[in-house]
Amino acid sequence: MSQPTRILAALVLGLSLGLFSASAGVAWLDGAVSGASLVGGLWLNALQMTIVPLVVSLLVTGIAATAKAARASKVAGRALVLFIILLWISAAIAAVLTPMILDAWPLPRDAADGLRSAIAGSAPVGEVPSLVDFFRSIVPTNPVAAAANDAFLPLILFTLVFAFALTRIPDAARDQLIGFFRAVSDVMLVMIGWILWLAPIGVLALAYAVGARAGTAAFGALVHYVIVVSAVGIVVWALAYPLALIGARTGLATFARAVAPSQAVAISTQSSLASLPAMLRGTERLGVPVALSGVVLPMAVAIFRVTGPAMNLAVAFYVAHLFGIELGPGAIAAGIAAAATTTLGAVSLPGQVSFITSIAPICIVMGIPIEPLALLIAVETVPDIFRTLGNVTMDVAATATVAKRSGVPAEVVESEQDALIEAGMEMR
Repeated sequence: MSQPTRILAALVLGLSLGLFSASAGVAWLDGAVSGASLVGGLWLNALQMTIVPLVVSLLVTGIAATAKAARASKVAGRALVLFIILLWISAAIAAVLTPMILDAWPLPRDAADGLRSAIAGSAPVGEVPSLVDFFRSIVPTNPVAAAANDAFLPLILFTLVFAFALTRIPDAARDQLIGFFRAVSDVMLVMIGWILWLAPIGVLALAYAVGARAGTAAFGALVHYVIVVSAVGIVVWALAYPLALIGARTGLATFARAVAPSQAVAISTQSSLASLPAMLRGTERLGVPVALSGVVLPMAVAIFRVTGPAMNLAVAFYVAHLFGIELGPGAIAAGIAAAATTTLGAVSLPGQVSFITSIAPICIVMGIPIEPLALLIAVETVPDIFRTLGNVTMDVAATATVAKRSGVPAEVVESEQDALIEAGMEMR
């Protein structure tokens, strides 16, 4: 049984046991719920303790490698600019679309009330920032204090500046620092692997407490959540088609036929990396030179997940909706910035890992509780299908756009491909 299946089974079992215990009126229900909440809370705390070092180390290594690759190749530089623009557009789409969906189709009040009361200890992690507070706090006076206080937005800004400055120092010192941060990220991933191995226990415990307190409303709320977040991902996925039409100047039917095989692989594997060979063949059908697609597509798989900002921010908006938190312009601006930047540090990670490390910082900077993430991770399998579909489709559209707009001769691209390999952009 795969890890996502084990976690989903634990969620269903926990909710069912909690619902049965509550309906049976057992005398020990309160004690069982308290014990389950304790176990689930400890597991969530264990996940949370890895977030700061993992986010920082992945951002440093990812940005350093990307900046070096962009300097080594004009094609890679153009692709990087397009990727960053699309990531910010993705986050902005979620900031507009998710509240519209939730206003038109809100979570039923009884379900929201039941879940709020069931998730013990959940409360906003801090004041919801105003727009003035957002701009005032974006530059940290002390990055160490920002890390200690989970002030992710200033911490992310410092990390980005640090990573770009890292590319300007001598090679020997730069390689030492990059090696250090890569080792930190590897250690954190090992630790998270251990914690996720225990995920069925933690999810089972949390789901039991939620099922006992919220009853059948919990099932309906999870279905509602999956539909809302998936809808946001579908919109971002659909944007790949006008990009191919306008940016790559290819017909919609032609593009759809070219990308269909890679979409089939994406559905079956939920992996952009596994879809790479099919994407390469798809771009070839669109007339993209192999030398150019061989530069841009591996780079896209390594650093570009266009659905990440939109769907991650949608999760944060959903949790805010669940708890009745009114988000002002400052909180929304902070969420957009965090969603667009942390995605660069979430690439090439398993879905369960990137779910926590990408969404928890967004929630924290927006003043939103992160406790519900421990339950929502269990139903990530369905939204993850649309994440991968959107990523794969947009990777092909972006590659075709770069190819159409770059006008770089094939022999130049081939020489730049060697430079990219030397720059360390090959995938691990």
